[in-house]
Amino acid sequence: MPPEEFYRYWKDNHGPLVQSFAEALKAQRYVQSHLLDSPLNEVAQGGRGAVGPYDGITEIWWNSHEELLGAMQTPEGAAAHEKLIEDEATFCDLSRSSIFLTEEHTIFDSQ
Repeated sequence: MPPEEFYRYWKDNHGPLVQSFAEALKAQRYVQSHLLDSPLNEVAQGGRGAVGPYDGITEIWWNSHEELLGAMQTPEGAAAHEKLIEDEATFCDLSRSSIFLTEEHTIFDSQ
């Protein structure tokens, strides 16, 4: 899929779909970060031996790991999860994507 079509679909179709399932999934926040076409990408990768960038990343926040697990065990949460995977397969190469859970550790916040 051409990049412009990918970004449009991700933002204008998939984003609202995720939002429609927020309550069933107990999700508190959803953010899409789309890749910038910038020479700074090469600077950041240089000297690190890094692979090329993804087209973007998605971040989803939950109040707790337990709340996420609980949501996934409900019929509504399981159905939402399946629908999202089905939709992601229409615009993402899932075999070349990465998904994982993290825990934030704020080192500094100057805001």
